[in-house]
Amino acid sequence: MSLPPLSPEQLVKPRHFELRMSLIFATLFVPLGTHLPYFPLWLQAKGFHAEQIAVILAAPMFLRVVTTPLLTALADRARDRADVYVALVAASLLLSAGYFLTPTYAMVLAVSLALTVVWTPHSPIADSLALSGVRRFGSNYTSMRKWGSISYLFANVAGGFILSATGSGAVPVIIFASLAAALAAGLLAPRLGRPRRASPLSATDFQHAAPKLLNPYFLYFSIGVGVITASHAFLYGFVSIYWKSIGLSDSVVGLLWAWGVVSEVCMFMMFTRFFGSFSVVSIMVMAGIGAIVRWIAFPLVWPLGLGVAGFFGVQTLHSVSVALVLIGLQKMIGETVSEERTGAAQGIAYFSNGFFMAVVTLASGPLYDRFGVDGFFAMIPIASIGLVLIGLAARSAPQRRIRR
Repeated sequence: MSLPPLSPEQLVKPRHFELRMSLIFATLFVPLGTHLPYFPLWLQAKGFHAEQIAVILAAPMFLRVVTTPLLTALADRARDRADVYVALVAASLLLSAGYFLTPTYAMVLAVSLALTVVWTPHSPIADSLALSGVRRFGSNYTSMRKWGSISYLFANVAGGFILSATGSGAVPVIIFASLAAALAAGLLAPRLGRPRRASPLSATDFQHAAPKLLNPYFLYFSIGVGVITASHAFLYGFVSIYWKSIGLSDSVVGLLWAWGVVSEVCMFMMFTRFFGSFSVVSIMVMAGIGAIVRWIAFPLVWPLGLGVAGFFGVQTLHSVSVALVLIGLQKMIGETVSEERTGAAQGIAYFSNGFFMAVVTLASGPLYDRFGVDGFFAMIPIASIGLVLIGLAARSAPQRRIRR
């Protein structure tokens, strides 16, 4: 499939392209690194019970799997994707101010739903801009994207220390301030015009190429990945609340979250050396088993007297249950999906992850309300179902990789 030609202006590399994109990634991930670990703590501090917290966390997940592909398609068709990015960040900043209003259940849910529509597309649009630079100018994607991981870690750690000093009421302030920084960085975004290839999550790419991907191997594999990923919903929604309930400080909670990300990054760095020769099915089986071990261990750490060190040990399994899933999925797509269908494949995987994560997050509220930390045990059969689906995928795997 031939790509449309670039205009003369699009062949000119914007000044300081890599630096400007690095700044976008760095500011993009600070609010994300604050929201995931600390937003549930803020909800609990405002008096919401576990089932309400689960709905506030899960409802936006259901919504964004529909709206994000539509907005990335809009960005692909706009005169310049950077303008759409700036508009979405500005809208996110304005909507996040809604958390400063009286935090009734209806108000917080409404703000969260509206915010997810304009917030979730930030990352795929930024990725699209960066990848255009890779294709047109030979830029190094990882050298730009690494600043997102660094800032995410910083947000995990710094957020914990800030909350230790100020309390969880600072969470909306941190999110608002970091989105303001993201808007300032977005105004400096390089202008590249329309992309030659649709964004990975674009509805345009999805509707044209997705039907050709509906084979048993790809479907079993992508759904299995989504289910294994969804087994982390209880962790993401309620582990910070649990850690606080047993007396851990906000700073320690932040360090525990950060340690999981550090272990994930270490796996990315070591993967080729230690796991590069394994098949994608083997990689995903290891990831699923790692998740099961993690959910067995989590409720036992504190009762067995393993203390904070035990939680750091369990968080190290993030390198297996999360990083190997991410790597295995991309490896499967790279080996079995032709280049012109890659965007649609990413879109299907995004939908699978988002849908199942939303379902399990919704169920996690009643689980935590009734069983507390023992709700982690309910994640074991979910991860096991994911492993069964990966096994079914293995039975229908193609005999040969695609030809480039």
